[in-house]
Amino acid sequence: MRIDPDKCNACGECLPYCPTEAISLGDETSTIDPDPCVECYVCLRSDVCPHEAFVAETLEWPRIIRHIFSSVRPVQSGSGLIDGRGTAEMKSNDVTDRYRFGEVGFTVDIGRPGLGATFADVETIAIAVARLGVVFEPTNPVTNLMTDTIAGSFPEDIKRERVLSCILEFKTDEAGCLAVIDTLRSVGDEIDTVFSVGCISRCRDDGTAPVADILDKAEVGYRPNGKVNIGVGWRYDDSGT
Repeated sequence: MRIDPDKCNACGECLPYCPTEAISLGDETSTIDPDPCVECYVCLRSDVCPHEAFVAETLEWPRIIRHIFSSVRPVQSGSGLIDGRGTAEMKSNDVTDRYRFGEVGFTVDIGRPGLGATFADVETIAIAVARLGVVFEPTNPVTNLMTDTIAGSFPEDIKRERVLSCILEFKTDEAGCLAVIDTLRSVGDEIDTVFSVGCISRCRDDGTAPVADILDKAEVGYRPNGKVNIGVGWRYDDSGT
């Protein structure tokens, strides 16, 4: 994204709309710093500029990653339509069986709210939990960028790219749950962003969640939350049908 200096009069109307404060107000025109800009296009889509000075430039690899993960709308990528930072199945486990009994799923939401994150930060977190033997969700868009899903590493050319936020998804067995939490606590001191953690487990027939028992016993604070699927879902058996 850039600002056309021939149209901009530095009115400053756009400044509150940039989530990463990448827009700077000059004497005669405003400018966008390309480093913190995550190509979310909020400034353009807000239609706040009275002179239509925002210009969406053609984004090449690897900068286009910023727009794919930061846009608030579905984005067409080389591998298809990406309509979120994670996958829908992590919120509809009741019909997809992604997390089986004895397993705990994790979501690490990196960069929110509005701070952003580089993929160097994402890699630091991914490598730390990968050492514990976690399994990264193969259909997650972040996992698809990894060069090694066992090690949790990413290609060098995207590590400097900044996104508004993205989600790591992985799972481990119940015995490894607390080790993951301890590791995430430690790695927080090594990165220059924020993240939130979600723990997911399949509920028992009585509605209780095994992961809650684990967290309660370890005196780990959490906020219970649940998603109820009231629409049509598809359940897959081991044969894939």
